[in-house]
Amino acid sequence: QVQLVESGGGLVQAGGSLRLSCVASGRTFSRYAMGWFRQSPGQEREFVSAISGSGVLTYYADSVKGRFTISRDNAKKTVLLQMNSLKPEDTAVYYCGAATVAGTPLKSRSGYDYWGQGTQVTVSS
Repeated sequence: QVQLVESGGGLVQAGGSLRLSCVASGRTFSRYAMGWFRQSPGQEREFVSAISGSGVLTYYADSVKGRFTISRDNAKKTVLLQMNSLKPEDTAVYYCGAATVAGTPLKSRSGYDYWGQGTQVTVSS
């Protein structure tokens, strides 16, 4: 069993920055990949970024590449999402997910078996 708790969301002006944090508890954190997804009202939950268990491999959606950076601290069981140059279209509830089964598709919701409660990010124009 894995529990995930996100924090760090808030209201920011366009061009600003936020850093999201997701703290995990339960099973050995370094053994599984982590990802961030986001969901706007009326929209499907979409992939934002993912990172392998070791932190060596990272993946980004085209819409955030060059602006967002994912990282993890396995000793602290934490994954971070640094978001720079934020745009109004980044407004959404951001969720972190844990992909505890090896080989699952990290850019798909189906690849994750645990989710946090989400944190709201609002970017004003």
